[in-house]
Amino acid sequence: MLYSVPLFILLMVAERVSYLLHRDDNELGYGLKDTATSIGMGLGSLGWDILWGLGTATATLAVYHLTPLRIEFSWWLLPVFLIAQDLCYYWSHRGHHMIRILWASHVVHHSSQMFNLSTALRQTWTGFTSWLFYLPMVALGVNPVVVGFCGGINLLYQFWIHTERIDKMWRWYEFVFNTPSHHRVHHGAQGGYLDRNFGGIFIVWDRLFRSFAPETERVIYGLTKNIETYNPLRVAYHEYAAIFRDLRRARTWRARFNHLAKGPGWSREQALLNNASEPL
Repeated sequence: MLYSVPLFILLMVAERVSYLLHRDDNELGYGLKDTATSIGMGLGSLGWDILWGLGTATATLAVYHLTPLRIEFSWWLLPVFLIAQDLCYYWSHRGHHMIRILWASHVVHHSSQMFNLSTALRQTWTGFTSWLFYLPMVALGVNPVVVGFCGGINLLYQFWIHTERIDKMWRWYEFVFNTPSHHRVHHGAQGGYLDRNFGGIFIVWDRLFRSFAPETERVIYGLTKNIETYNPLRVAYHEYAAIFRDLRRARTWRARFNHLAKGPGWSREQALLNNASEPL
């Protein structure tokens, strides 16, 4: 990923220049504060990932050394590893949308109301919530280094799909792979687009597990309730703060559990109703 930073910068510059040369009325382009926030969040995530990685790598290696299974790496098996890693990524990504405590980490990536290549860099500072979803590969004997290598390829692939500059692609490609059109839907905040298109490299998982939605109307980017701030600390931790406030107000243990484990759409109004009717 670090070696790819010059490529990221070059592609962002090229995309920005393309907007200067020609811009569709429906395209949002770039905003200075928004772009600066996205880049700042990306740079911050690199440092935090090193810190969180010390713990998650230790736990992952422990699982690898405890399992009696081994699937040794070979280059001809790399496509299989990439497919398996992407399947794990699909469930990780879907889980981070469906479970609020996980969403508190992932919401950072969806907090921009614009959509361009800099949006891909808007990453969480609490990236310790995904590693559990990759343990099945490790438990089957795949070296954690191989899982991490495939994860890097997955993230590199996803960079270029954060753009409005590319319309729909070849039909066969759109059917199998994740594309800018599919990923624009994923970043949509309107009803039919919410919680759709979770795949990283492949979109076939969404078709298989019924979470796919095609791009049929102009996408409204951001959150259902936008945070309206460029402060990196608020961008990074605003949902954790909201969860803490809800937990403090909750009067039953079930309500507290729901605030953590149910989806981000589980409202305070529902919590109040549950508080009135549910025992401790």
